[in-house]
Amino acid sequence: TEKFEIRPVTPKDSKRILEIFKQGIEYGWATFETQVPPWESWDSDFYKFSRFVVENSEDNVVGWIAIKPTSKRECFSGVAELSLYIDKDYQGKGLGKILMQKLIQDSEEHQIWTLYAGIFPENKASIALHEKAGFHVVGTREKIGKHHGKWVDIVIMERRSTTVGID
Repeated sequence: TEKFEIRPVTPKDSKRILEIFKQGIEYGWATFETQVPPWESWDSDFYKFSRFVVENSEDNVVGWIAIKPTSKRECFSGVAELSLYIDKDYQGKGLGKILMQKLIQDSEEHQIWTLYAGIFPENKASIALHEKAGFHVVGTREKIGKHHGKWVDIVIMERRSTTVGID
């Protein structure tokens, strides 16, 4: 059985992170983005904490997870948007689940009380993964944006910490 290791993102991971993100763009139901951003843009969008890669036994990055702030307002400082991408050749091996578990634990250590994701309804595997990780559907934003020239919906899912931000 192939062994995998999760570790924090380092700058040397930039090429593989962006290659895997490009696969998500090409898949068509992972992101509204149509272009791979420069590394500097990706790096500045996401928090410097709670960003991890998963490597295979040859030390190749085959997936990543990271969170970004949802707002600059102080009252939302513990709310973050999650992004998770797995290389197409490694999907269905449980790597998303272990990345999600690691991120949830680490984000709570950094006082994140709510994680959320916006997912295309067509991306049923991502919705199922989030549900298994304790996310629930908050609602659907209908025709929220154009995707390949067509107005599309986004399912909003969130997970509230049971240990952080509870009074």
